[in-house]
Amino acid sequence: LDWGQPKDVLLPFAEQRFRPEVGKRVLVMLYEDAQGRPVASMRLDRFLADEAPDMTPGDRVALVIAERTDLGFKAVVDHRYWGLLYADDIIHPPRRGQRLTGYIKRVREDGRLDLAMLPPGEAGLDVVGDKVLELLRCHGGYVALGDKTPAAEIKARMGVSKSAFKQAVGRLYKKRLITIEEEGIRLTREAIDAHQSG
Repeated sequence: LDWGQPKDVLLPFAEQRFRPEVGKRVLVMLYEDAQGRPVASMRLDRFLADEAPDMTPGDRVALVIAERTDLGFKAVVDHRYWGLLYADDIIHPPRRGQRLTGYIKRVREDGRLDLAMLPPGEAGLDVVGDKVLELLRCHGGYVALGDKTPAAEIKARMGVSKSAFKQAVGRLYKKRLITIEEEGIRLTREAIDAHQSG
């Protein structure tokens, strides 16, 4: 395999899950053989644990997307564990090998990890709120998104659930950064002035 080093790295036949094709990317773990040489393996289960006893909900983690499943995407978490990113929590389907920053959504009873793209709780709502403000600024201070907007449209435009969008809008309204109108939301004068002076 070409791994960006002067010498290629060997992917032994016994470490292949399928026959790789020239020019394609493959996801591997690197380890040292008995002679201390780097070797690649596509058999990730040998190196990664299903259970993650030291992880807690809300932890920020490094993800590498491994493969699509019926529920979403299996991902390598911090190069040590398997985790699952549910399809409902994803805006744009990631590619195999793509590196992302994610968060531990939940540690299940069996010790396995459920993953999310947004931090949990208020921190996540702040991220969504920032996205709403950015969208408003890009569209002249008004966007036709609100209570009557279908959830699918909100997800397509904002990349979040309708529930998260509504909670974030509520927080922005309480901070007097937006006004809520019949058909959408609008930036307040205070929000525009604060952004221009900031």
